[in-house]
Parts: sequence; structure tokens; C-alpha cells
Amino acid sequence: MEETMTAQLATDEAVPNARLDQSKMRKIATASVIGTTVEWYDLFLFGTASALVFNQVFFPDLPPAVGTILSFLTFAAAYVARTVGAILFGHFGDRLGRKSMLLVSLLTMGAATLAIGLVPDYHTIGVAAPFILLFLRIVQGLALGGEWGGAVLMTVEHAPENKRGWYGSLVQVGVPFGTLLANVAFLIVTATVSQEALVSWGWRVPFIASVLLVAVGIYIRLNIEETPSFQQVREQGAKAKLPFAYLMKHYWKQVVLGGVATLSTGSTFTLMVASGMNYGTSEKGFSANLMLWVVLVACLLGLVFIPFFGRLSDKYGRKPIIAAGIAAEALLAFPFFWLINTGNVGALFLAYALMMIAFSANYGPIATFLAELFGSKVRYSGLSISYMLSGLLGSAITPAITVWLLDATGQSDSIAWYIAAAAALSFVALFLLNDNHKRDIDRVGATTAISVDH
Repeated sequence: MEETMTAQLATDEAVPNARLDQSKMRKIATASVIGTTVEWYDLFLFGTASALVFNQVFFPDLPPAVGTILSFLTFAAAYVARTVGAILFGHFGDRLGRKSMLLVSLLTMGAATLAIGLVPDYHTIGVAAPFILLFLRIVQGLALGGEWGGAVLMTVEHAPENKRGWYGSLVQVGVPFGTLLANVAFLIVTATVSQEALVSWGWRVPFIASVLLVAVGIYIRLNIEETPSFQQVREQGAKAKLPFAYLMKHYWKQVVLGGVATLSTGSTFTLMVASGMNYGTSEKGFSANLMLWVVLVACLLGLVFIPFFGRLSDKYGRKPIIAAGIAAEALLAFPFFWLINTGNVGALFLAYALMMIAFSANYGPIATFLAELFGSKVRYSGLSISYMLSGLLGSAITPAITVWLLDATGQSDSIAWYIAAAAALSFVALFLLNDNHKRDIDRVGATTAISVDH
């Protein structure tokens, strides 16, 4: 039976249950971070392989630039699937709970990543190879579409009000940590096998090895509790029958503006881990190993600065910190390439370090900021769809566009203009949204759903 207005208001205005004590909160945060790290490791293995070997393995008969673009477009396919996955997992996450969807998404991601490591190459099965790769990439995207939102809510909905930004940012650490692990895996492989062996079979090892990480993630997630916010919705019988329909009726502005506000995080990070790596190796002559080390060091900085800025957002608000990060990304877009273009290794590391700090200020608080925009009954759907929309607008198209811009203009400044434009769009959208960091997260509801700053 459709929920009544009374049940809706009860969910929106009810006083929340007591949050977990500190030891249990640490357990929840650890489970979310590890699981999300595994998912991003699996996802960014593909990005690294796209930049280094996939054009040779799956598109060998095409010109190098075209093969790289097609590799990155396959990379981008996951972002379309992520949006679909956000709707699908968001529906069941809001209907059945956060925990069950986290387990399903992790199992799905693990199976797809293992299968990628086993796909025969173009020389073995012809054009079927890239199509199988594309299908498995789509499955990866579906899994991540459900993973991220659930992991964020596991921490944010359990967290004390004055520490939501901090705990939400810990989940965000999964991005640089997963990328770091992906790069370490490829560093080990490239350091131990020849280039011929890397293209032949070596690239498969990191994908197959992900099974071990997935097993650890599943074991830990089996022992976590459902969130108080969802328990409250379930106990009051106030679940939305069709969460996506309810979301788009009451929160469509938050979904669209939240996606655009988060756009620059995707374009900036993808610039560093995929486009920048390709530019450094193909245009400036840096070795693949060196570029992997540069990204690795940048990700280590992210592990420190993402939670640092998440903590600051609890004190000063989400919007000021995020806005500072977006502005810094725009301002650093041109110096990023100027430093790389010097051909100096020290300047290369500096370029990545500065951009990673800017990205961290933007990315650290953004998960909690988005979660605080939506009421409990559709928060999984709203958070996931908004964030995955940003990936579709930013991360998905950035590698292919940057390769195309560079091929068309021959100037790295064209890429910098693209990054700056993405930042400008995010900056505007951010200031059209409310900052709810001081509100009780369980009081955010339909009565305030269409309220945005003017």
C-alpha cells in the first residue's frame, strides 16, 4: 500500500536513534573503506591498462591514437552503466537496506574483474575480444553504481552529526587507495616482465589477483550492521514504493545540480590517472614506470589530504572547502601541463602533487555534502544517481576528449581549458545547492527537498 503523508512526515521529522559508539563506528568505517578500495582498485586497473596496453591487446590494427581513443571509450562505457547501476541498486538499497546491496555489488565487481583478466585478445578471437571486454566493463560499472552510495551511507548514517564530513571522507579515500594499489600491481608486473610479456599476459595478473581483495572485502562486510536511518524508515513502514519516481518528483534539482557540482572531481582525477599518464608517456617521453610512480605518490598525498579536508568541512561547512578545491583545480589546470612540459621529473611530481591537493579539497567533503541533500527513504538512490551522473559528465568522457583535443590542436593548453571549464560548471552548481552540514540528517525530507540557494 502506498505510504501515507503521515508516514512520510514521521520519517522526515523523527528524532534519530542513537548512533554507534566509537569502536563500532571504526568497524563500520573500516568495512566501508576496504570494500570501496577494492571496487576502485578493480575499476582503475582498467583505466591503467587502457592507457598502457589495451590499444595493443584489443585494437592492434588501428592507428595508435584511434586505438587509444577506443580503449578509453570502452573505459567510459562503465560510467554509463554506473548510472544505471545507481538507479538499480539505489532502488533495492532504499527498499531492502544498505548492507545487502553492498555485498551484491562487491561480488559482481569481483566476478567481472576476474573475467576481464581471462578474456582472450584480438589475435585469438578477433573482434569478439573488444566486445566481450566492453560487456565486462559495463558489468563493472553496474557494480560500482551500487557500491559507492551504499558505502557512503554506511558511514554517514551511522556517524555523529559533528563528524559526518570526517567519516564520509574516509570512504572517499577508497579512490586514491584503490588507484594506488592498481598502480602498485602494474609497477610490480612491469618491473618483472618484458614489454612483450606485459602485452601478452602480464597485464592479466593484477585483474586475476583482485579475487583476493574481493574475498577480504566480503568477509569484513558480512559483520556490519544496517544503518539507523534505514532501520527507522523500515520500522515506520515509510519506504518509498518506487524510490526513483519519488526521488525525481521531490529531489530532481538536487540530483541534477549535485551531479554537475561533482563534475570537476571526475574530470580532474581522470586527468591525473588516465589522460595525464597517456600524455606523459606518448607526448613527453616519460616511461610508463615513472608515470605509475608519479600517480602512486599523488595518491599517497590523497590518503592524507582527503580526510583532512573532510574534517575541515565539519568545522567550516562543506561548501567553502569544496569551492576552494574547485577553484584550485581550475587555477592549476594550465600550470599542471606547463610543469609536465618541462620534461623535468621533479616538475612532473610537483604538478601531480599540487593537483592532488586541490582535488582532495573538492573530493573529501563531497560525498557527505551529497548525502545531506536527500531524505532517508531515497537517500541511497539520490546520492548514487547524483554522483554517478557526475561520473558520466566528467570521468567518462575526459580521457577520450583529451586525446582528441591533443590530436586536433597539438597543444596541451586545450586540455587545460577543458578542465577549467568543467570546474567552472561545478562551481556554479555548488552554490545553487544548500549546505546541510549542521542539520540532523534524518530531518532532511520532502518538505525541504526543492529548496535550493538563490
